[in-house]
Amino acid sequence: MVKKGKSKMKNIKVKQSREDLGFTIFNYVLLTIFLLIIFYPLYYIFICSFSSGIAIVKNQVKLWPVGFNLDGYKAIFKYNMLVTGFGNSIFYAVVGTFTNVVITILAAYPLSRKRVPGKNFIMFLFVFTMLFNGGLIPTYLLVKDLGLLYTRWAMIIPGAMSVWNMIITRTYFQTTIPDELLEASQLDGCSDIKFLMKIVLPLSKPIIAVITLFYAVGHWNAFFNALIYLNDTKMFPLQLVLRDILISNTTNSQMLTNLSMDDIVYKENLAQMLKYSVIVVSSVPMLILYPFIQKYFVQGLMVGAIKG
Repeated sequence: MVKKGKSKMKNIKVKQSREDLGFTIFNYVLLTIFLLIIFYPLYYIFICSFSSGIAIVKNQVKLWPVGFNLDGYKAIFKYNMLVTGFGNSIFYAVVGTFTNVVITILAAYPLSRKRVPGKNFIMFLFVFTMLFNGGLIPTYLLVKDLGLLYTRWAMIIPGAMSVWNMIITRTYFQTTIPDELLEASQLDGCSDIKFLMKIVLPLSKPIIAVITLFYAVGHWNAFFNALIYLNDTKMFPLQLVLRDILISNTTNSQMLTNLSMDDIVYKENLAQMLKYSVIVVSSVPMLILYPFIQKYFVQGLMVGAIKG
């Protein structure tokens, strides 16, 4: 009887008034417009990567590729350092993100508990670093004195924790993990470390997924730190390798005297295609990763938005 009642309830449709129906249609139209505004630039980059350079310069590419070709992608994947760059970026993203998440949790959890002495002063020190820092040259000298210069750790250690992500994580712990839960576990002989590992982390999958995505995207797009801290091409991340590909295929005034007109036109067209092909190649891995953690990502962003 209960099942039949539930099935009948599912079949009942609430009739909307004209005002509600108009409001729903307006929302769908408005959201569709926003979707097109956001989606078209991404789609434009994608179709330009398959179009000829002349069509791109003449602004002929609108809704589909013009002069379809794969020269941009062929030039990228012929580059010997591409595989090395992918491997380095994966290493920096995996190892760096793991380091970031561990340190962020270890900093955020104690600061989320009420009984930690001096936590307000510690939070002040963290927030202070968001507003003031030593600058590029002192940071470079510090990395050098620590022996991290020209090593892979220069891409991981200097940015081992984001204060903003730590504050988000601390807020999640405060609103989701009550102190009463900690007190109840301590009555059963649970230590702080065991409480963190066995109770806090399983309940914190949404926020862990959020900061993992933030850190992973940051490491994958890392460019400037690699430019100033690394000098060995075998350690270059993908972004730096793609930059070298783009620069080596871009014409300049010094190259004009050494190339024929056909070569100049070809390299200029190739440079136009590479601009968009490079964006696609560097973005695809993160676009593939996002759907797998989208559910947790949305939950994590809603931290504190709904109060029971």
